Amino acid sequence: MRTVDAGAWMRGNLTTQGYCLSDSERRDLALGLRFSTGLCLSLVVVALVLASPVMVFALSAIGAVAGFGARHPFDHLWNHGARHLLGAPPLPPTPPRRRDAFKVGTAWLLVVGALLTAGATTVALMLGGLLVAACATVTATNLCLPSETFAWIERRRTPTSASNTQGAVR
Repeated sequence: MRTVDAGAWMRGNLTTQGYCLSDSERRDLALGLRFSTGLCLSLVVVALVLASPVMVFALSAIGAVAGFGARHPFDHLWNHGARHLLGAPPLPPTPPRRRDAFKVGTAWLLVVGALLTAGATTVALMLGGLLVAACATVTATNLCLPSETFAWIERRRTPTSASNTQGAVR
């Protein structure tokens, strides 16, 4: 039976998202790389508890900026505020595959917001709960299921390339 080192597995998860970090960089950025997803996770939970379509749509706008910009908006909060309080390094730009995952989250939030607006609260909360689980997973373990899916698709399209690190950024 093969054992898996948790640190190596989480490093691999970051690589799948498109990051190319040394072990020391990964350790130094451990909290920072979780900041945007952790803050978003907290806000999504609040939006769902309040069953607030306005808040869900506002979060989808933040997700759209994260998906199409070089940095998640919450990365700016980290880089210009929180990191200074903790003596941590700034975050690198968001890799393309992670930005694509934010686009998936944006679409998901739009569906949840539309369902809340339409009065389909139970379905909205169920889908929102699944999004919370996905956000919690990526925040705790760096395992991003959309990034894993995109990496799998890339490997199928170009089987001879090392697409798992394609587009990696420092």
